[in-house]
Amino acid sequence: MLSMIGLVGGLALLIILTMRGMNLLVAGPLCALVVAVFSGLPLFPQLVGEGEANLVGNYMSGFSGFVASWYLMFLLGAIFGKVMEDSGAADSVSKWIVNTLGMKRAVLAIVAACAFLTYGGVSLFVVAFSVYPMAVSLFKQANLPRRFIPAALAFGSVTFTMTSAGSPEIQNWIPIDYLNTSPYAGWEVSLIVAVFMALFGYWWLKRMINKAVEKGETFVSRENDPVIVDKELPNPLTGLLPLAVVLIISFIFHDSLAQSALIVALLGGVITTLALNYNYFTNFWEAMSQGTIGALIAIGNTAAVVGFGGVAKAVPAFQTAVEAITNIPGSPLIGGAVAVSVIAGMTGSASGGQAIALPLIAPHYIDAGVNPEALHRVVSISSGALDSLPHNGYVVTTVRAICGETHQDAYGAVGAVTVIVPLLGVILAIALFSLGLGI
Repeated sequence: MLSMIGLVGGLALLIILTMRGMNLLVAGPLCALVVAVFSGLPLFPQLVGEGEANLVGNYMSGFSGFVASWYLMFLLGAIFGKVMEDSGAADSVSKWIVNTLGMKRAVLAIVAACAFLTYGGVSLFVVAFSVYPMAVSLFKQANLPRRFIPAALAFGSVTFTMTSAGSPEIQNWIPIDYLNTSPYAGWEVSLIVAVFMALFGYWWLKRMINKAVEKGETFVSRENDPVIVDKELPNPLTGLLPLAVVLIISFIFHDSLAQSALIVALLGGVITTLALNYNYFTNFWEAMSQGTIGALIAIGNTAAVVGFGGVAKAVPAFQTAVEAITNIPGSPLIGGAVAVSVIAGMTGSASGGQAIALPLIAPHYIDAGVNPEALHRVVSISSGALDSLPHNGYVVTTVRAICGETHQDAYGAVGAVTVIVPLLGVILAIALFSLGLGI
């Protein structure tokens, strides 16, 4: 009982502290300490035998293990995003999409710009930073309440693109190592689910904005609002080609290199961006440096919650919870979805939730005869649902650091399109796989 109290209390504390703005690198180990103390887990390796569970050993094992597995992907992804940003290629693509769709479709233009860049392999955080200035400009001209900007950015970035078949984002690649699948696993179902999430989520987002406008909400300018610099941008085609290169290379090499294909693909994207847009760079080496720092922050935040999960999974309450989840009656896909969703919610990270859950559930479900491609797609989509609870690193960064909003004002819409919509997508995916589609 105490162990379960500690596990639930540690998670609740993690959510509260991050909502209050505490750094995840501090909140993660602090909340892990709460879990360990309530479960009677020894604090230091010196107090236990070799290989036995303890707070410091388990936390750092989870932290360092995630960094070792994913650092190069995070690094190259962040660098690719920064060189796309510094060269103006990302702005060029975003501006082209916005101009094509027009002012009357301001919200759709923002969502589409984020979706296009995300599916092309640009880091989620870089996409938000890149599109935000245009989002402010569009919302101002359309006189829409700015508290919905975080929802528009998040919806286009972390829902129907992040976890879809073929996406270069790591949330689609982590299952490959455990299930021996490809990034295109279950693509037929993935396509249907992505279209559903895109259409339904956009309708819901527009409905929330229209209701707010009907109640009299308008755009309120701020002194520190970003100003779009009127500088010469590269041709949108030279911004689209690097995105295409990332997708093509990942497709060609995913069979032979598995996860490492993403390293080659992102490197190819960086080289292509440099070759095509060299004359447009403001400071290439500074962009490389900023990308590296961004990668360290992003992987550090994710690893911090993976470390928390490393401690959580060592306590008796976690094992009890996993056993209950993996023995849910009915379709094993339901059990897999619930397990990954819950753990992603506990850790506040889709990638962190997968990294913790898959080693535990993949062997169980594969032995039970579950189709690996179906499990891959369900796990990927489900990881992108409860991960977007208020303590998620991307949510905190987008709502507070980028958009300057509060959780109280902005999170309702963010939660609707990044938690509820993906949950409905998971249900649809399980139903379609259960009918035999894509298997």
